[in-house]
Amino acid sequence: MAHGLRRLSALLAALAVGSSSAQATYGFPDCVNGPLKDNAVCDVSKDAITRATALIDLWTNEELTNNTVNASPGVPRLGLPAYNWWSEGLHGVAQSPGVAFAPSGEFSHASSFPQPILMGAAFDDPLIRAVASVVSTEGRAFNNAQRAGLDYWTPNINPFKDPRWGRGQETPGEDPFHLQQYVYNLIVGLQGGVDPKPYFKVVADCKHFAAYDMDNWEGVVRYGFDAKVTQQDLSDFYLPPFQTCVRDAKVASVMCSYNAVNGIPSCASSFLLQDILRDTWGFTDDRWVTSDCDAVQNIFTPHNFTDNPAQAAADALLAGTDIDCGTFSSTYLPDALAQGLITRADLKRAAVRQYASLVRLGYFDPPESQPFRQLGWADVNTPEAQQLAHTAAVEGMVLLKNDGVLPLSKRIRKLALIGPWANATTLMQGNYAGIAPFLISPLLGAQQAGFEVEYVLGTGVTTGNDTSGFPAAVAAARRADAVVFAGGLDETVEREEVDRLNVTWPGNQLDLVAQLERVGKPLIVAQFGGGQLDDTALKNSRAVNAIIWGGYPGQSGGTALFDILTGKTAPAGRLPITQYPAVYATQVPMTDMTLRPSATNPGRTYKWYSGKPVFEFGFGLHYTTFSFAWSSPASKTFSIAQLVAHGRKSAAFVDLAPLDTFAVRVTNTGKTTSDYVALLFVSGTFGPAPHPNKQLVSYTRLHGLAPRKSAVAELTVTLGAIARADESGAKWVYPGTYTLALDTTGELKHTFTLTGEAAKIADWPADTSS
Repeated sequence: MAHGLRRLSALLAALAVGSSSAQATYGFPDCVNGPLKDNAVCDVSKDAITRATALIDLWTNEELTNNTVNASPGVPRLGLPAYNWWSEGLHGVAQSPGVAFAPSGEFSHASSFPQPILMGAAFDDPLIRAVASVVSTEGRAFNNAQRAGLDYWTPNINPFKDPRWGRGQETPGEDPFHLQQYVYNLIVGLQGGVDPKPYFKVVADCKHFAAYDMDNWEGVVRYGFDAKVTQQDLSDFYLPPFQTCVRDAKVASVMCSYNAVNGIPSCASSFLLQDILRDTWGFTDDRWVTSDCDAVQNIFTPHNFTDNPAQAAADALLAGTDIDCGTFSSTYLPDALAQGLITRADLKRAAVRQYASLVRLGYFDPPESQPFRQLGWADVNTPEAQQLAHTAAVEGMVLLKNDGVLPLSKRIRKLALIGPWANATTLMQGNYAGIAPFLISPLLGAQQAGFEVEYVLGTGVTTGNDTSGFPAAVAAARRADAVVFAGGLDETVEREEVDRLNVTWPGNQLDLVAQLERVGKPLIVAQFGGGQLDDTALKNSRAVNAIIWGGYPGQSGGTALFDILTGKTAPAGRLPITQYPAVYATQVPMTDMTLRPSATNPGRTYKWYSGKPVFEFGFGLHYTTFSFAWSSPASKTFSIAQLVAHGRKSAAFVDLAPLDTFAVRVTNTGKTTSDYVALLFVSGTFGPAPHPNKQLVSYTRLHGLAPRKSAVAELTVTLGAIARADESGAKWVYPGTYTLALDTTGELKHTFTLTGEAAKIADWPADTSS
């Protein structure tokens, strides 16, 4: 996130040694005896904007410009404490400028859940809401101890379009519909409801707005990159998760991204920050926009969008960027004010938005009347949170290959555990992580599962020609009953500011696996990391008996892995991204933002990819078998006019109105109790050409389906899920023949027809700024 991770890394280094200088301290205004006690900001009977306006009216111009940055100094003369708007909580309360972990004892750690890419693979919306609720509970507890803020700059909901993107690990996956459901549940869990009254639990922040999915590729760097995106692709792919986050889940803040979109830096784009965000989606004035860190400065350089720094700071403020993560705005807005580029009213508007948000967090209200203010250390790392972190890791892991070796036979007692992930600890957390209460490595997980384990590193993730560790690994494999190779990616090759140049296994890991194959023992490859790797060689090798993908699994990753390998729990995760063959990286540059296949692009994501994936989006094997049947007859014809008319009456927005609910009876026909993720896709030649291969329109996860038992998956399909965007970005429901298919293998199919004229169900504003 930060333009510098250099600045952040210095802070994190101080945190790691428990430096008191790194302590993030927070206070609350004194509305009983302090200077503000008679100001309307302390009047709980008034609305948030009225209260915030009364406070901001007291500020001088200097105080207004000083408080345009994330590290707000507050207004000491008014008893208004300093406040850092930047705390992180992507998958647990995380180290960041606004968060300070204690060196030991209370508040020295927080629950560390899997990275979103693995939680996304669970396709379990209630799980995501539960995880978010724990994160916000622990965040509030940290705030009450003056160790974190109330604003958490999470989640990252940019679709994971390109497999080379280093930050894909932070996202739930590549499909916008999936991300919409994920982010809705996440925001509700974090904020404590949909626009909750009387108080937000914490304020979440949907980022990075917009069309941001490249950091540093072939010398092209995010800070000055201009993403050329059609309105059709913005509406259809890049922005649906943000629409759900803002319009439906009512998130309280949004982050504008480093890149420009069609020539205008995102943080200076009134089209993005006003026309779409506020005018179209209803982002109200008790909510604020922050820049990504130093992105306001980037408007001036390297975007070179303005001739001078003051104009860049002014452009950001006028477009709708209320907070500058950095110091650029506080440095140059005084000049902009003096030059008449902005007015005092412009500064007040931004400040009111920020402090109205704090009013809604109970910042000025008596603590005794607020349940969230009572949370403390006893609410952090509870047994329930520990179990949830374990469940999230188990549910997300995806079985990619299994010739029957899994679950491991009880006769297998001695394991050779080999590879750079075999003894991973903090590596299991990925980025934007906090200090975990414990970290169970694959090695510890194997030992706790009762195996006699011989651990050999063998090689590193990026080791090149050094094979000195191979002989010991092969010798251990010969002495073992079975071999588990744990490898893949790590943060040396995929992270913020680091994109990959290919999708092949890095270093010489596959060379070591090839030697292990020749040993002839049962061989399982546990592949970790956020992005996918080309597993063609492993998939095709008869000597590789199983492959399991584990993402970045968090504090209980080792336990989760061996729960699945031993059959204590059955796998049911599904790939939230496409696994492409290696050639994909040579066929399209990361800078190409188009989705549809062309002479220079094989197509992006499962919806448009014209090649053959190694493993497709939604793929995942089980330890059991299932049979499927429609639970009730499904309609074969729908009138578009009737659907839209009913939707206008029954739903807050027409795209949320139902087409129908398709019920599937799922029966476990095998011998192992298992979850089942029901994925429902639609395909057809409706709407403008070219047409997607298929698109996800509904999903749900059934839990604990025992042998010979059945359960019904209720799959509701909305009008928005089947709608498509025209070239202007408007969403339409088109007449034509639609085919529904259950699962990637089309276990059940149903064809229906939409009749009548095409109907527009959502407008899209015209971009007149480019």
